[in-house]
Order: sequence, then C-alpha cells, then structure tokens
Amino acid sequence: MTADAFFRMTVEDVFSIRGRGTVVTGQIESGTLKVGDEITLSRPGAANRSAVVAGIEQFRKQLTEAQAGDNIGVLLRGLEKKDIQHGDTLLGA
Repeated sequence: MTADAFFRMTVEDVFSIRGRGTVVTGQIESGTLKVGDEITLSRPGAANRSAVVAGIEQFRKQLTEAQAGDNIGVLLRGLEKKDIQHGDTLLGA
C-alpha cells in the first residue's frame, strides 16, 4: 500500500442512501482520495464511468481525505447503485 501512487480501491459493498446518493465501501489499496476528486469506475468488459467524490466517511467520522490502508465509505455523485457492483474498481489520479 503506497500513498504516492494513483488512487485505487476495490468495491466491497454498495448502498443507496435516500436524499444523499450512492455509497461504496472498501479499503484503499494505493494513493489518496479527497472530497471533490473525480474518480473512474472500472469493470472488465464494460465502459468506464466517471463520478465525483461528494463525501468520505470512516467509522461514522467525516473525512476530507483518506489514504492507502484506510477502510472507508465514499459518497459518489454521478453514479447510481445499479451502476456499481462488488469487485468493481475505483481509480483516480
């Protein structure tokens, strides 16, 4: 797990929160993630989709930034629950 690499996180679970949006959970494998970052959802055999990070939470604590090794929930703007599944990868710079 390196903090200086590109952001990468494999999706463990997906939730839809009424009035808020879509939340994905997982552990950051590399890089850092900040609120406002644009990420790409990648799945083999499917077109990549983009979204914006609207929020980051770790154990019910709001964060502005998370780094490699952190287990987090990411609130995404621009994707719906049906667009994401377990095993998809979130990528960023």
